[in-house]
Amino acid sequence: MTPPRIERICVLVVDDEAPARQRLMDLLRAEPRVETILEAKDGLSAVATIEERNPDLVFLDVQMPELDGLGVMEAVGPQAMPLTVFVTAYDQHAVQAFEANALDYLLKPFSDERFGATLARARDRLDEQNLHRFGQRLIQMMSVEPQAARPLERLVVKSGGVTRFVRVVDIDWIEAAGVYVTLHMNHAFGNTRTAQTAGMEILYRSSLTELAERLDPARFIRVHRSTLVNIESIVHLEPISHGEFEVVLKCGARTRISRSYRPQLEQWLGQSL
Repeated sequence: MTPPRIERICVLVVDDEAPARQRLMDLLRAEPRVETILEAKDGLSAVATIEERNPDLVFLDVQMPELDGLGVMEAVGPQAMPLTVFVTAYDQHAVQAFEANALDYLLKPFSDERFGATLARARDRLDEQNLHRFGQRLIQMMSVEPQAARPLERLVVKSGGVTRFVRVVDIDWIEAAGVYVTLHMNHAFGNTRTAQTAGMEILYRSSLTELAERLDPARFIRVHRSTLVNIESIVHLEPISHGEFEVVLKCGARTRISRSYRPQLEQWLGQSL
């Protein structure tokens, strides 16, 4: 994915002298990527415009009455201050400009070529900042954990040229059968239009582990390395020996809860067996 560069630049020109503002604005209008040009004739207006409009770039006169250029940067704050080019008639202010982390400074009177070089630097820096923000967004997007897939509500079973849609709520229990599993259907399944399949066994191509990961854990629980049981189909448990139980289902089927899977069932129940 190629990061977009900033095609529409908003620039603020700050100078207490109207001719100086006009010269900068005329030069900026010739720049295709500059879409919006704002102006402020004093430092206080500059602070208000920066906070309200958040321009990408500021050409800031150093010497102004009441609040000078350095005062504007201090009032806005270094973190919130847009990319700044100081404009000054005195070269001794250059040191102050760079100490204030300005991108560049223009010494009045400046040539069109000098302005062009400064604006080129500004464009490059804006593109770098945009690339950095783009990279941060990518990192955030990649660090967000993907949403868990919704549990399966139906299984698509193909057999003998027929495609059947099996609702998982109609399954009593599931038994491993090599590269397949056997779906043991409950009597509720027999109340549908396919009543002849009530209590039938249906082969479905999937490992038990893969299917267990895609079924709703609030409904199906593994009670044995080869068995998944629909919690809603359990009638009661019968103790066998050595901490093992036998699950009795509504359909009359019985399956064993092994000791290794007993803690999982107890955790689901929220109590010990």
